Amino acid sequence: MNNNGNIIEIHGLKKSYDKGKTKALDGVNLEIQEGEFVSIMGPSGSGKSTLLNMIGAFDTADEGSISVAGIDLMKTKNLDQFRSEKIGFVFQLHNLIPNLSVLENVEIPMLRKKISTKDMESRAMELLELMNFSDLSEKVKQKPTKLSGGERQRVAIARALVNHPTIILADEPTGALDSRTTQMILDLLKDIHQKENVTLVMVTHEQDVGEQADRIVTVLDGKIKEGKA
Repeated sequence: MNNNGNIIEIHGLKKSYDKGKTKALDGVNLEIQEGEFVSIMGPSGSGKSTLLNMIGAFDTADEGSISVAGIDLMKTKNLDQFRSEKIGFVFQLHNLIPNLSVLENVEIPMLRKKISTKDMESRAMELLELMNFSDLSEKVKQKPTKLSGGERQRVAIARALVNHPTIILADEPTGALDSRTTQMILDLLKDIHQKENVTLVMVTHEQDVGEQADRIVTVLDGKIKEGKA
């Protein structure tokens, strides 16, 4: 963490693909404070998902600096450890493993840690209870394919929280959901953000979804165009 309260600090960040032909990020500067809820918005291909992947250390920059939770991502070698300790990911398509049960899916991030099976199950069940499932005792045994889209996304959120992350990164978390389920998922994320004081960074192309954040950051052609409260 920086002394100025910023948990994410990005300066002059550049990223190109296709041997420099495609500029995904073109000198991005962005600061996000600890405990803030920020939505990153912009049209398809604007660079917003690339930016989220940089924050989560899923991709590396060509130029510039990026510091997340006090870690210099341009210099650190152990990115797997950084992700498992600091970041919780929520994806549009859940990324749940279809042949594992709901409970086993939530437990997966804990497998890297020296935690007993009993403690893993206890933590997973604690989070699944927060997700407001009906018939939870039955749901935990089921495979994700038996669940609705909204239920799968709630399992994905529980999995993202299981290692007590400092930051939750959500990439179009409501993109495949109807409007009622979308609001339910957003309310859940906002509730977790407030109760846990976790920093929440969400990519979305939906204006009504983005406006529920504390601040909107707009990305266009690989640059930050505006930030509004």
